[in-house]
Amino acid sequence: MAFELPPLPYAKDALAPHMSEQTLNYHHGKHHQTYVNNLNGLVEGSEHDGKSLEEIILAAEPGGLFNNAAQVWNHTFFWSCMSPGGGGEPTGDVKTAIEQAFGSVDEFKQTFTDKAKTLFGSGWTWLAKGDGGLEILQTKDADLPLKHGKTAILTLDVWEHAYYLDYQNARPAYIETWLDKLVNWEFAAENLAKG
Repeated sequence: MAFELPPLPYAKDALAPHMSEQTLNYHHGKHHQTYVNNLNGLVEGSEHDGKSLEEIILAAEPGGLFNNAAQVWNHTFFWSCMSPGGGGEPTGDVKTAIEQAFGSVDEFKQTFTDKAKTLFGSGWTWLAKGDGGLEILQTKDADLPLKHGKTAILTLDVWEHAYYLDYQNARPAYIETWLDKLVNWEFAAENLAKG
């Protein structure tokens, strides 16, 4: 069965003015769709036909199959990491886990921001859960926590196509806006509970 582009969990204009409808049209409708199309072309008739996305990611060697499968997974996850009216402060178990791992929510935000700003080239910044609790990971290109035995809690796409239409080369402004106005702490709580 072929993979399909999942719908966004909100309307394409729902994140404006922090992330524009134009950005979502290109990022979701073009970039994400291309990864889905490429993955289907690579899987059809292969030993991976009929496998889940996670099974393909874990089995794939570095290269085209892994890159496209992981980018389908990463983008699907990323859309849920944002919500209209998001941002602000985490509460409950997420806040407690962040405070245990980083000392305070402010320290987490600073560390996350620094990691996202300093990731050279294209990739992702993750809040992930490993054996030692919460940590912030930088991954290059399509890499993701799943490949390293960790559970993704949140991610920020820091490929230029994620922010260039709205922020041009001002990655720090994109990161700050994402944390202050878009991040979906409820989704983080769901992932923490599962992990």
